[in-house]
Amino acid sequence: MADNGVNKGRRRFLVGATTVVGAVGAVGVAVPFVASWQPSARARAAGAPVSADISKLEPGQQMTVEWRGKPVWIVHRTAEMIERTQGIDPSRLSDPESTVPQQPAYVSGQLRSLRPEIGVLVGICTHLGCSPTFRPEPGAADLGGDSWPGGYFCPCHGSRFDLAGRVFANVPAPINLEVPPYRFDSDEIVVIGEDEEAA
Repeated sequence: MADNGVNKGRRRFLVGATTVVGAVGAVGVAVPFVASWQPSARARAAGAPVSADISKLEPGQQMTVEWRGKPVWIVHRTAEMIERTQGIDPSRLSDPESTVPQQPAYVSGQLRSLRPEIGVLVGICTHLGCSPTFRPEPGAADLGGDSWPGGYFCPCHGSRFDLAGRVFANVPAPINLEVPPYRFDSDEIVVIGEDEEAA
């Protein structure tokens, strides 16, 4: 049978090249399409949960993670910090029982936490949105000497909070620091942005 002048080698090359170009094009279309299913960085910042490893967080130390574009503090309270915080005279605090809802319903008590030794707070002052500083040392001379039990001090306008984020009376901040929704995934992993019930 005559091949009518057809170059079979060239035909195979063209078919192979077309197949390769088609496959590359298909991958080129599929990758952005599949990637579009993932939440954007903006969407993740808008509310995706954040996991924090607290295994290296020593007693008395604090770490900061970002959730929804806000700083979230995780403080490992010592037994002394817990005792000082629980021993604060309630008359010195604006909302000692946290009656203004600044925390999830499952976070209660003086320490406003799921575990006494681990505090989780949004690090934004409830006055005008500055970020208070961590001042855990009791008796700091610039914060009232012996009357200062340790906590947070906002340098912008002088608001003060205890180590549970409860606001002291007669300062500009009107309410306690916010406690975000959170849960423990394990003894060493805190998930911020998910309720305890979501576990």
